[in-house]
Amino acid sequence: MKFRLEWIYKTKNGSQLVLQSDYMRLEEALRFADDFEKTGRTKEIVFYDEIGTLWNKKEAAKLTKKVQEEPHDIILYFDGGYEPHTKRAGLGVSLYYTQNNQIYRIRRNKEITEIENNNEAEYAALQFGIYMLEELGVKYQSVTLRGDSQVVLNQLAGEWPCYEKELSQYLDRIENVAKSLKLKYTCEPLSRKNNKEAHQLAKQALEGVLIDSQFIVSEE
Repeated sequence: MKFRLEWIYKTKNGSQLVLQSDYMRLEEALRFADDFEKTGRTKEIVFYDEIGTLWNKKEAAKLTKKVQEEPHDIILYFDGGYEPHTKRAGLGVSLYYTQNNQIYRIRRNKEITEIENNNEAEYAALQFGIYMLEELGVKYQSVTLRGDSQVVLNQLAGEWPCYEKELSQYLDRIENVAKSLKLKYTCEPLSRKNNKEAHQLAKQALEGVLIDSQFIVSEE
């Protein structure tokens, strides 16, 4: 999650001016706050995260330590494979995140039934991934969502309308979980060839090969 500063600047004659920064990483925002305070012209400094929650400096400083200990810098790849003749779907999710200066990857898939079309399979895959974030205890984070479904990502971003009742229900569930976890998500559509990992997981689920793995990719 990125933050912006709101600095209430005071002059010698008592006049005040509210200055706002662009969004930046929390550590950087705290460094600017320290410099602002050294001017002796600070009445108040507050921090706003990307979903509009207000934090004072003490709370923000505590949050930096908490951020390192919890999953952050999260990228979620998803894909849904669909078989029309069986109404089965394979869901694949590959989740990358940083925690305690180590980069982790979780790969997980599952098979579900009674699916009506490919768009529903794609929504089910994204919902599967969002529930994984909830399971990890992710809160107050920015999440990048990557998949090859233009329909799902554009509807989630609010750029395309969603008229189908079943898809709207998926959309509502995803948005409700994101809201409860205070997540700020960015949607990044990919081509199929750039979503190979999630696609392979979805394919394997349809073949009866279930995967649930987690390991350290690298250290920062």
